[in-house]
Amino acid sequence: MIPLRDVIPSRTTPFVTVTLIALNTLVFLYEQTLSDYPFRVFVVTWGLIPAQLDAITIVSSMFVHGGWAHFLGNMLYLWIFGDNVEDRVGHGRFIVFYLGCGAVAALVQAFINPTSRVPMIGASGAISGVLGAYIVMFPHSRVLTLVPIFIIIEFIEIPAFVLLGIWFLMQLVSGVGSLGLQDVGGVAFWAHAAGFVAGVLAIGLFKRPERQQVEWWDGVE
Repeated sequence: MIPLRDVIPSRTTPFVTVTLIALNTLVFLYEQTLSDYPFRVFVVTWGLIPAQLDAITIVSSMFVHGGWAHFLGNMLYLWIFGDNVEDRVGHGRFIVFYLGCGAVAALVQAFINPTSRVPMIGASGAISGVLGAYIVMFPHSRVLTLVPIFIIIEFIEIPAFVLLGIWFLMQLVSGVGSLGLQDVGGVAFWAHAAGFVAGVLAIGLFKRPERQQVEWWDGVE
């Protein structure tokens, strides 16, 4: 299932969301100029290695991606869901929330596999926090989703709590399945699950009460 857009219009310009997408894009385009060895050095330098935790790479790893699918998937989710969360919490609070969820996600993944020397990269943990916040604040929202059914492509509006709830369960189940694997590259499922939970738990501290009265459903048919 590929989400395309939600039904909630943002009431403010999502400066932070757009800036985050721009920064990720610039870093990714720079990566595309690197040949194989320099790219590997770049990933090892700026990715988060659980066995060598440091504050700089906890942040820098959120802006490094491993390929087009990794990059485009993350930016799509950030674009669809980030603007509404930013709208409800405010620009300054949103960047703190985003980076905080990303840090929690990275630290939990490192705790699960503390001796790993495989670099962790990607904005997925931070974006998972945005998804967690979204499902708390907009559970009745709907998301236009591309659903391929064999050779047929359907466009279906799916309730946000269903789409994101299924996504979270997939991360959790996959995370449990990855337990015990050491120094194996792949998807950091525990980072996704931890970022999501962090977003669910933390959004109550970040949201601005004066921005919670939303009448978006009045214009939705």
